[in-house]
Amino acid sequence: MPELPEVETTLRAIKKFKGSLLKEARIHNRNLRWKVVDSFETSVKDQVVESLERRAKYIIFKLSNDKKIILHLGMSGSLRIAKNNENFFIKHDHIELIFDEERIIYNDPRRFGSMHLTSDIDKHKLIKNLGPEPLSKNFNAKDFFSGCSHSKTNIKSYLMNQKNVVGIGNIYASESLFLAKIHPLKNANELDLDACKRLVAAGKKILEQAIEVGGTTLKDFYSADGSPGYFKFKLNVYGREGEPCNKCKGTICKTIVNQRATFFCEACQS
Repeated sequence: MPELPEVETTLRAIKKFKGSLLKEARIHNRNLRWKVVDSFETSVKDQVVESLERRAKYIIFKLSNDKKIILHLGMSGSLRIAKNNENFFIKHDHIELIFDEERIIYNDPRRFGSMHLTSDIDKHKLIKNLGPEPLSKNFNAKDFFSGCSHSKTNIKSYLMNQKNVVGIGNIYASESLFLAKIHPLKNANELDLDACKRLVAAGKKILEQAIEVGGTTLKDFYSADGSPGYFKFKLNVYGREGEPCNKCKGTICKTIVNQRATFFCEACQS
């Protein structure tokens, strides 16, 4: 699933459409994770895209009529940009946002993504309960420690809970915990302030590094300009079960946490 770095990379690739006129939307399949509303096409037609932003794993188009489009890429969703005069249609293309010379195409083989329309972004069901952005000052060791101290869940699950901090999915949770030298099965309330400082710093560093190289392409993800993400070449633990640890030369282990594959070094992480 695209996580924060992949969504941020996608956002940056379509930023050029800020200030452009969205001439029309074409829906080829409304049956995504949530059905696309029937009023979508008429609501967005001939509206200027005033801003393009990211909140957690969502891309938000703010339109000139004060409507907002919320896009979630889901498990296998991606955007791509095509010229209007090109033979652009391929299998699993579900939505087209058509501009003067180009269009943004939403493709999603598994259809776990979604596209929503709202007038009040802060009250929308996908947005209203989200935690702080991990690259903002609101994600800090003091507040994170306070939250952890009241939770008996394992720290990996706590880190992936979007109410605690947004955008950190399976790959970057494993990588952040490795960098912070914290075992993924350790209870959140067992972390002291120093451990929380390490984890917050590690999370920010990992995400910044991933964004810098365009995210992680393991199977489905490509940015809207067609570029893959190269962070897969920097992974220390994720997907490396049985391989030697890059730091201690011990063996990378794998376990399942909340039905998600979790990778760690038994020697480096405690």
